[in-house]
Order: sequence, then C-alpha cells, then structure tokens
Amino acid sequence: MTSFSDPKSVDAYAKMAERNVPALHDLHRMVGVLLAEKVPADGRVLVLGAGGGLELRAMASMHTGWRFDGIDPSTRMLDQARVTTRDFTDRIMLHEGYIDDAPQGPFDGATCLLTLHFLAQEERVHTLKELYRRLEPGAPLVTVHHSFPNDDASKDKWLARFAAYVAAFEIDGVQSSLNIQAMKERLPILSPEQDIAALHAAGFSQVELFYAALTFKGWVAYKG
Repeated sequence: MTSFSDPKSVDAYAKMAERNVPALHDLHRMVGVLLAEKVPADGRVLVLGAGGGLELRAMASMHTGWRFDGIDPSTRMLDQARVTTRDFTDRIMLHEGYIDDAPQGPFDGATCLLTLHFLAQEERVHTLKELYRRLEPGAPLVTVHHSFPNDDASKDKWLARFAAYVAAFEIDGVQSSLNIQAMKERLPILSPEQDIAALHAAGFSQVELFYAALTFKGWVAYKG
C-alpha cells in the first residue's frame, strides 16, 4: 500500500497509478463521458479523493465549462494536485479533509476514484450517503475501486492475479512488486454485490457497471 504522507510515495503516485490501474487514462475519459450525460456545460462536480489531481486534470481538459471541488485528507497529495492541475486553477478548488469537510453543494455530479476500498463497510456507506446528500436530484456519481469476491480463496486468487499484472510492468527497467499480504490485511475490500448494496443503502439507484479490469470495478449511479 502507498503511504500518502510519505514524500517518495507521493512523488511516485502518478506512475504507480498508471502501473496498477488498467487503462487509467481511458478510464478517466469514460468518467468524463458518463458525467457529461447529466452534468450541464457549466456544471459543478465534486471529486472525493482528489489528491494527485489526475482525474481533475483529465475532466477539466475534456469539459472546459465545468467547475470542480476536490477534497483529500493528504496535504502532500493535494500539493501534487495543485501542480498537476496548474493549467486549470481558475476552475478547481481544493480542500483538505474527508467527505464531512466537503462543500455542501449542491453538485451536478461527483466522482470517487480509487478511494472507497480504503474504507470499511460502515464508513463507506456513510461516505456514500454524504455524497448523495450533496448532489442535485438525478445527478450521477461515478465510483471505481478494488472490488472482488472476498472469501479467502477468491481473495487470494484475485490478489495473485493483480500482483502478476503489476509485476509485468517495469518502471525505468525495474520490475515492480506488490505485498499481497499487506493488501489483504489493510484494505477492507467488498465484493461487487456488497458494493452495489452500499450504493443502494445510501439512496442511489440505477446502478450500472461500466468498468471491470482484474480486481477493479467501476459503477455509475444516480441520485433518485
């Protein structure tokens, strides 16, 4: 796992995300397309887990009239986001904290990418409820995170596949590695069925799977 307070880990975050998440740049474009189905040309979007700024930069490039509020608990990651999004500072506001510290909105859409797998089920539902509360009626939420069957045998199988995928990627000629045991112990990963149930428990409806790549799943859902 990455420590988002460790300077070296933060500096390497962009490369790590590109290495670990299949088709990351395509994924960001998909997110922009899905949001644009409902978000108006001058819409306002909430980005939870905005540290690093990668999805902020991608969406701001795609949709020149959108304004963004990004929130993240890591000061260092937010500093990196400021550098990454320096061409769009007039449309992006960054806030340090968690969902309870986010602006109240209402927002025309929201994203939560590569974040919810750090949260246990109860905290995850609370976070989704707070996202729901900040959205306009009918607004979309896009989530992407690790999600796979979490019985012991399935967890071992899918994490081994993820580790093999990461190991096949080289950065500057150095092969990457992954601590599977650390992931098992520290990430409270839910099954896809549990993730969908959490979205419904928070009030979201019309939950649709749009992205599935090894251990990652992505859904779009809407405020009823």
